[in-house]
Amino acid sequence: MNRRILVVDDEETLCEALRFNLEAEGYDVDVAYSAEEALAMDLSRYDIVLLDIMMGEISGIQLASIMKANPATKAIPIIFCTAKDTEDDMIAGLDLGADDYIAKPYSIRNVTARIKAVLRRTAVTNGDDSNEVRYKGLVINPQKKQCMIDGKEIKLPRKEFEILLKLLSDIGRVFTREELLNAIWHDDVVVLDRVVDVNITRIRQKIGSYGKNIITRSGYGYGFVED
Repeated sequence: MNRRILVVDDEETLCEALRFNLEAEGYDVDVAYSAEEALAMDLSRYDIVLLDIMMGEISGIQLASIMKANPATKAIPIIFCTAKDTEDDMIAGLDLGADDYIAKPYSIRNVTARIKAVLRRTAVTNGDDSNEVRYKGLVINPQKKQCMIDGKEIKLPRKEFEILLKLLSDIGRVFTREELLNAIWHDDVVVLDRVVDVNITRIRQKIGSYGKNIITRSGYGYGFVED
């Protein structure tokens, strides 16, 4: 799954240049031309945010503060990219919880290197070794065997956890019951198809509003799809 980046800057030309070059590096990139536009988006779906400080009525500092106050977005790395290059501005941004600070004008090569460094660093900090999978506020950490919804941990038994991880790791794909049985119950001699159905029902009940994203394809199996 490609890493998702949101670029928030009121300079349209700069946004499009960043989008073009970052997509060439293999990232999925969205842009917003104001903090207000960014707040209308589902920020929890992004792996990192590049954020300008000097924008409209809501500044980049205010947007970052809003993100850090929200359990669903507080762990998302932020890099400030801004023309404000005084020491006070840099300290204010880092004190707020930004992961890096790049002063304009900057090279695309520098931005790309900073993004890679922050993603590596936050992956180590979070202990997810870049294997964490997420959809909006639903986050699964395979190493920690942890499922989080909007910052709150949801307890799942081993089989339910493994099924949800399997579905979420390949969004849009429909797995047959046989595929799920072979992947999750590969050490068991005899397991009925019905066991998959029962576990899917339990998972849907436990993951709240995301339960509707687990779809049933009659005659085929189950998949996790985007809204």
